[in-house]
Amino acid sequence: YLFLSRLIFGTLYPAYYSYKAVKSKDIKEYVKWMMYWIIFALFTTAETFTDIFLCWFPFYYELKIAFVAWLLSPYTKGSSLLYRKFVHPTLSSKEKEIDDCLIQAKDRSYDALVHFGKRGLNVAATAAVMAASKGQGALSERLRSFSMQDLSTIRGDSSSTVPPSVTVRTSSKQSQPKTSRSASEGTGSSGE
Repeated sequence: YLFLSRLIFGTLYPAYYSYKAVKSKDIKEYVKWMMYWIIFALFTTAETFTDIFLCWFPFYYELKIAFVAWLLSPYTKGSSLLYRKFVHPTLSSKEKEIDDCLIQAKDRSYDALVHFGKRGLNVAATAAVMAASKGQGALSERLRSFSMQDLSTIRGDSSSTVPPSVTVRTSSKQSQPKTSRSASEGTGSSGE
């Protein structure tokens, strides 16, 4: 119940009125809702930590709902009050340092992205080489499956004039060379 009311009144209601302010291009309303969203973002960030330590406090969640209602109220103008008294002066005095930190963080994140991208490509290339070598291993195993008799017959027939595109395959019934077409039909292998 408390979560649902916070979702409706703390997020959806202000989002709809922010939409209306943008649509109507009313600068006063636009500034009002921008101040609310800045305060709400700070509240949500602080809430992440206070929930861990203060959730045992009696009426803690009810107090959070009351705080969000105070922020939204047109009578108390809580978000405007907090923004003008605390947030704006603090951000104005620290703006240069915050901007520098954000630029450094952006540069570091780009460098980290490039580093991890290169590592990812190396891992992918290694995996591709391993897969190819395993595939070639399967090919060599297939080539080794010829019987020694087949290989000796090939060596014995090499003195005759056999074109390179012709595969010699012998069987116990027939000792004549077969062409690569009939060899591919019979065994599916070819010699080069």
